[in-house]
Amino acid sequence: MTDYLADTPAVARLYCPGCEPDADPTGEILDVHWCESHSPVRGGADDGVVTAAACLSGSAEAGGDDNRRWCELFHRRVRTA
Repeated sequence: MTDYLADTPAVARLYCPGCEPDADPTGEILDVHWCESHSPVRGGADDGVVTAAACLSGSAEAGGDDNRRWCELFHRRVRTA
């Protein structure tokens, strides 16, 4: 028989900073959800100024070269004489 854990109830209240500018985050837990009329601008003049570049490597870690060297060491083929 499998026991299932009940979902944890949400303790945060949905809140739009534009609709409720006086909401106090020190008095309650607020989860920011912008309404359609107050949603921040998603495109603008500065979007063309910002550059984005991706550097693909074999590791998801930043600086994964050390991990790659350990993998090469442990998973190398061993020659038998």
